[in-house]
Amino acid sequence: MSGLAVASERGPMTPVMYRVRDRFDELADTVTFTLEPEAEMVGAAAPGQFMMLWAFGVGEVPISVASIGGDGTLVHTIRAVGAVTEALCALRPGDQIGVRGPYGSSWPVSAALGENVLVVAGGLGLAPVFPIIEQVLADRENFDQCTVLVGARNPDLLIYRARLDELAADNRIKVEVIVDAAGPSWTGQVGLITKLIANAQIAAERTHAFLCGPEPMMRFGAMGIEDLGVARDRIWLSLERNMHCAIMQCGHCQLGPLFICRDGPVVCWPAVDDLLKIPER
Repeated sequence: MSGLAVASERGPMTPVMYRVRDRFDELADTVTFTLEPEAEMVGAAAPGQFMMLWAFGVGEVPISVASIGGDGTLVHTIRAVGAVTEALCALRPGDQIGVRGPYGSSWPVSAALGENVLVVAGGLGLAPVFPIIEQVLADRENFDQCTVLVGARNPDLLIYRARLDELAADNRIKVEVIVDAAGPSWTGQVGLITKLIANAQIAAERTHAFLCGPEPMMRFGAMGIEDLGVARDRIWLSLERNMHCAIMQCGHCQLGPLFICRDGPVVCWPAVDDLLKIPER
């Protein structure tokens, strides 16, 4: 990969060619891909940013970067929920894919240096926050307590199962997993993720919180974290509401005064607490 150049002369809507190196089926409808550049690569992404992924002949969608490496590869976890994501999830190793980006704001992880990190993820929301976990572990001595709370509707819908098991066995980090409902074979906790938040043992005045998941989960989760005593301006959320162009030209992602592709996807809780009461259409 060392001979690759960063794409610089393309128009803002022209994708860079990547190829699927690996795929891993997380769930029946959810796949994690490792993508490698062909002749040139997009710029380096920061934790929390997203790429526009192009399924040729179908369209493109915004997908957060799920892991950040130094070799030019990209890792994305995609759920098949429409024509474009279904086409992307059908890709196999060797297939081509178009990439634009990186776009958007990033998680302010460096603001938590020397203090506590609280990561809260619901469902597929674990993918956009995973680079936070990677960053903290890579620089572990410069952070204090790190707590990761993960929720899903049921055990069969948990992604990154192997990685969660590895994290749970790592004494440098505390991981708790909860599901809304489960059968008798599940030995973990059952309930809403707000239950884990309410019981979190953190020093609130020294904590920075990062949330991603369904909007109702983030809204009630942020409220619960605020109830613990964490300052509102230390609570951050990731939104991906209705993004289409990623360059603030189409207007689809406008949420009140915000354009999610420009002002997000990572936003501070005080900026969106009232806006998230408005249902997405």
